[in-house]
Amino acid sequence: MGEMTKRLQLRFSRGSIRYVMFASFTVSALVAVLLTCLTLYARFSRQMDDAIQEENQILVSQVNQSLSTYLRDMIRLSDSICYNVVKNTDLEREGVGDEIRLLYDTYSDYVENVALFTGNGELVATAPAAKVKDDVDVTGEAWFTAAMSQTENLHFGVPAIQTLFADGAGNYKWVISLSCAVELTRGGGTQLGVLLIDLKYSALTALFQSVKLSGSGYVYLVDGAGNLIYHPERTLIATGRVRENSIQAAARADGIYVEEWEGSRRSVIVQSVGYTGWKVVGVVERPGFTMSLQQTLPFLVVIICAYVELLILMNVLLSRKITEPLRRLRESVGEVEEGAEHPTIYVGGTAETRELGTAIQNMVDRLRQLTADMVREHEAKQKSELNALQAQINPHFLYNTLDIIVWMIENGQREDAIRVVTALARFFRISLSKGRNIIPVRDELEHVRNYLLIQEMRYKNKFHYQITCPEEAANLTTIKLVVQPIVENAIYHSMDFMDGDGLIDIRAETDGKDLTITVSDNGLGMPPDVVERLLTASPQPGAQTGSKRGSGIGLRNVQERIRLYFGAEYGVTIQSEPDEGTVVTLHLPAVPYGEMEDT
Repeated sequence: MGEMTKRLQLRFSRGSIRYVMFASFTVSALVAVLLTCLTLYARFSRQMDDAIQEENQILVSQVNQSLSTYLRDMIRLSDSICYNVVKNTDLEREGVGDEIRLLYDTYSDYVENVALFTGNGELVATAPAAKVKDDVDVTGEAWFTAAMSQTENLHFGVPAIQTLFADGAGNYKWVISLSCAVELTRGGGTQLGVLLIDLKYSALTALFQSVKLSGSGYVYLVDGAGNLIYHPERTLIATGRVRENSIQAAARADGIYVEEWEGSRRSVIVQSVGYTGWKVVGVVERPGFTMSLQQTLPFLVVIICAYVELLILMNVLLSRKITEPLRRLRESVGEVEEGAEHPTIYVGGTAETRELGTAIQNMVDRLRQLTADMVREHEAKQKSELNALQAQINPHFLYNTLDIIVWMIENGQREDAIRVVTALARFFRISLSKGRNIIPVRDELEHVRNYLLIQEMRYKNKFHYQITCPEEAANLTTIKLVVQPIVENAIYHSMDFMDGDGLIDIRAETDGKDLTITVSDNGLGMPPDVVERLLTASPQPGAQTGSKRGSGIGLRNVQERIRLYFGAEYGVTIQSEPDEGTVVTLHLPAVPYGEMEDT
């Protein structure tokens, strides 16, 4: 290196001014271009890494919220059995099996079985009906001893195979036990018993399996002692082929950590789950630079070769004109490096430097446009999801339904009250849909059926309805909560004014390529200008998007959600005539359920 440096110095000292200017300018320009590219590349890479990490943290938070909602439902089920069924029942005079089976049927998607035991292990009631195996001592089970030793708490176990009840077919499933102490009344005395609720492990894993972090990232769940409750590689971990740093994750407070684990550097996101002491942990490998050398090197080579060629042709005659524009160009590129909000790239000098400045300006403008498009798309999707969540629970609808139930109970209409309560439970279960936005047409129409059953009780003798859906349409894909807002509008704007002759007709049809869901009514109808304004007018700030008594999701919202998921060629059409009724048609692609990713 020393000898080469001496030769270069000798060559420079003996060369002409043109040669010295050419060589010096070429070297310095190449260094400047390389440093600029690397600096911009490093800055954009860091910004991209930060955005990915923030997105991963949001995904982990969503899993945590879904899991907390699921656990709250299970705790409500436990409280309902303990305080509404068992506590007020004298077991010597009447049983509690029917009430427990009714609650079990409501939560059967999430619960494997429910069992009530006395303090000495005697089975009082179970749902579904089952018999404890003869060789099992219930009082020695971990969930039983935990409930009896700490009677004031709820106790969540770890995943285990349920072998408590006899099963002639030998089908034993993975469950997570939820147990608590309960006060049993027999005659004039009371004693402690234990309530056992076995949660379906598959229902819990469904909350995690649909979540994909960036790259090879994943999410798992541990208890306070570091025991794995869910992990995508649980089988490999159990066999010792894969290890996980779960004990240290369980000991950490909520936050984001960077750790070295088995030779790799990774980010760890920890969030606590209420009620249980469990923790949701997201793991993402640290990507470093997002572009590989194979992608970067050709770009640099092309830039350098083009720049050297320009220098060879122009440096002697235009050295001053080239130097000054390049200096100003580099200053403007420096604004981009410093993160200026609206940098202006200098375009001037010779044709070559103008082209370079224009290219950099176009690149910066394109990056800014792409960033703005990503932000707009993300905001639109968030708003759509927020509207869907807001539509899931309508307080006025819930209050009115509860009033109907109270009225039926007070008037001795027990069977009708049970029908309304069951319909309400199914209505909200499908509204939640385990956090999914994509559901089969069958579930969407079942959601509408439960809604109409409740509303039919409320608006007695005002309207009736019919739902038609062939099997080939029932198994197709739709977005959650797109039919119910339209039915809601039909009831509030048309059926409310009918007197027994109202009709709401809901039909799902497919021609093999497209799916149509039609909601028609024989109500008041609308003039053409109102129909046109429903889907084209932009809402004013603070204005409601739905009916005054509706859920807050209007036709424009349904239109935007369909187009967001399926494209601009799909959406909503309205046909209406005053005093003739209204027909609202949803146009969607005929996609079999399960073939479309839920986002």
